[in-house]
Amino acid sequence: MTTLALPTDLLPADGRFGSGPSSIRPAQSATLAAVGGTLMGTSHRQAPVKSLIARVRAGLRELLAVPEGYEVVLGNGGSTFFWDAATFGLIRERSQHVASGEFGTKFATAATRAPFLAEPQVVRSEPGTLAVPEPAEGVDAYAWPQNETSTGVVAPVHRVADDALMLVDATSAAGAVVTDLSQTDAYYFAPQKAFGSDGGLWLAVLSPAALARIEELGERWVPESLSLAAAVSNSRRDQTLNTPAIATLVLLVEQIDWMLEHGGIEFAAGRSAASAEILYSWAESREYTDPFVQQAEARSPVVGTIDFAEEVDATQVCTVLRENGVVDTEPYRKLGRNQIRVGMYPSVDPADVQALTACVDYVVERL
Repeated sequence: MTTLALPTDLLPADGRFGSGPSSIRPAQSATLAAVGGTLMGTSHRQAPVKSLIARVRAGLRELLAVPEGYEVVLGNGGSTFFWDAATFGLIRERSQHVASGEFGTKFATAATRAPFLAEPQVVRSEPGTLAVPEPAEGVDAYAWPQNETSTGVVAPVHRVADDALMLVDATSAAGAVVTDLSQTDAYYFAPQKAFGSDGGLWLAVLSPAALARIEELGERWVPESLSLAAAVSNSRRDQTLNTPAIATLVLLVEQIDWMLEHGGIEFAAGRSAASAEILYSWAESREYTDPFVQQAEARSPVVGTIDFAEEVDATQVCTVLRENGVVDTEPYRKLGRNQIRVGMYPSVDPADVQALTACVDYVVERL
């Protein structure tokens, strides 16, 4: 039962602030409904679905300004699948991983457990602080998250060494942060963040060096579902190894088209940056809130984490918000902090972030 009703004129027009899955725009849902009787339920090996995948690949090439010679590749499963696939197909012998949160740590763990690889180097930092890869002898692949979704830390993307691959987890940054992809070799992500789609798919922009590494390691045994060589081969034919989630592809391509029609990556990144400015300025101006990430330049423009003072129960605040239709502001479960986490992907209207802050103030004043 709702214990505190928020004034309707205070509520955001769209109360979804999830950090993934993120909010899906009504136009995307309408597009999906429109193909319910035609594209849905048809063969993924035939022209209609293959052309859909071709649109995704071409749209991402334009949106992300993919360099010449790089390829847009996709495969079944999400970023977790790609970590495992990269462990087989992109790390030759030894990797270095940045682990400053949940997701950087997971890739490091996958490489650590691989019996055919040397013990990886792991650069660690406390959650909420920025860590970056460091040049090291004997490392043939450097891996780090561009945006650590669990903590709200954003990291720079640049080459650490010329003789190694740069594997950048862009799961919650791609499509919302302007990035020079020539500084990467595998820029990989999933569609349920900035692209406002569902999960079940990974996408990667692979450099010529990454493609050569995949071919080089092709004789290494790997389950076919995790084979990057198989993913590359199928992507070149605008298909995936196994049946893809067509709904995910439809939502994804509609979001890419929307971004391109409104100005491309500058438009999309600008929306997130505007929301971030609203959220962090609000948090710094209140006595009971403080940005979790203290280093201003490391604060994510797409996932904002805001600590609450001890006397304010963030769990109770989130509960009241949820009862009023403002949802998914809870912090990352394993972080265990007294805070809120706010998804600020391009689909989120900055005006709704402004409304969210007003709702939080209203709730705190009355609790």
